[in-house]
Amino acid sequence: MTTIEPGSFLTLHYRLAGPDGADVINTFGDKPATLSLGTGQLAPAMEARLIGLAEGARQSFELAAGEAFGERNPELLQRVKLALLHELGDPDARYGLGDVVQFPTPDGAASYAGVVREVGPDWLLFDFNHPLAGQPVRFEVQVLGVL
Repeated sequence: MTTIEPGSFLTLHYRLAGPDGADVINTFGDKPATLSLGTGQLAPAMEARLIGLAEGARQSFELAAGEAFGERNPELLQRVKLALLHELGDPDARYGLGDVVQFPTPDGAASYAGVVREVGPDWLLFDFNHPLAGQPVRFEVQVLGVL
């Protein structure tokens, strides 16, 4: 029976739940996911749990607070002037608490997201931490295929 090794290509169903038990991602009711270990598609702590599992295995793992997505970093809370947002994006855009806004990377090749945490008179406070940073998560997996 084939087991998962570093660099394996996988087909699997998985579920990731936050500390409240609510699903963040759940492929069990839909198409399975395909991924290659070591390419950053899963957090390293989750990939490490997969090593050694055999095709057909179904496992659940509890990852401690901060283990899956790191600890919350207060330096990733940043104020951004509304004028700059309007200059670089939609000048008529309105923002509210909890809104997720995409920002381009400096080279423009990718983007990253920030969540609006506070709204000031001429600024917004964005949180660029992963939403599950600093929180425990449950990772459930069913291995369908290993190449």
